[in-house]
Amino acid sequence: MFRVDEPRLGRIRVREWRRRVRHTLGLLLLLLGGATTGLIVLDRSNDSFLNRLFTALWDGVNLVTTIGDFAELNERQKVFMLLAMFATLVVGGFAVSKLTGMLSGDDVMAYRENRIMERKLEQLANHVVVVGFHSLGMLVADRLRDAGQLVLVLVGDEGQAERAADHDHMVVLGSPDAFDDVLKDARLDSASALVVTTPDSNNNLAITLLAHTLNPALPIAVPGENPLRKGLFENAGASNVIIGDVIIADALVDKLTNRVEATT
Repeated sequence: MFRVDEPRLGRIRVREWRRRVRHTLGLLLLLLGGATTGLIVLDRSNDSFLNRLFTALWDGVNLVTTIGDFAELNERQKVFMLLAMFATLVVGGFAVSKLTGMLSGDDVMAYRENRIMERKLEQLANHVVVVGFHSLGMLVADRLRDAGQLVLVLVGDEGQAERAADHDHMVVLGSPDAFDDVLKDARLDSASALVVTTPDSNNNLAITLLAHTLNPALPIAVPGENPLRKGLFENAGASNVIIGDVIIADALVDKLTNRVEATT
């Protein structure tokens, strides 16, 4: 699910987590450098400087990574390493207290989901966009999917978004006030068709007009209540306007006609 109104707190938390990770890594590198320098200074062996540097660096890395495979240390180095170990515990405690749990909140999960969906939307093409996921939108989206079409559902309600996701549809969610942005994120430029199914006729008319403006060549199907509304939708850019009462009446008459003919 892609949320147009992405929770800002999720982005803030991720940025803060990254900042704290950088600080933690900086402290560990500082600790490594301090431990290496201290061990070299306290090394009283007759080895070459490169050997002493390597040994000190080896012990410093083991200290920071808590592996514990240290070289042989003299008394001064052992005292120094005790202090360095204490500093490592302090840095480790800082990392645990500052980083643990920051990325497990719902806002962070929504942020991550948005990043994944952004990549999917960028590659989306030849898909059918279905606006709304009430009873009609659900039937249309499910039947299109069963027919092998790639479906993208656009909704302005959290409940509809969750139902559409439960039906394994790709979903773009945005508040009604931000639905212009929802349509812009639906890749109408590369879509094969748009089906508008919300129960609000005025809302359907506005969506049809905006979608036609974004892509004048896009086939748009929308339900209409009467011939007047049909004309309005066609003027707004709809290529197929379906009047439900007409279809129901035709179906009922066909059923009755067929039954009468069968009995005569």
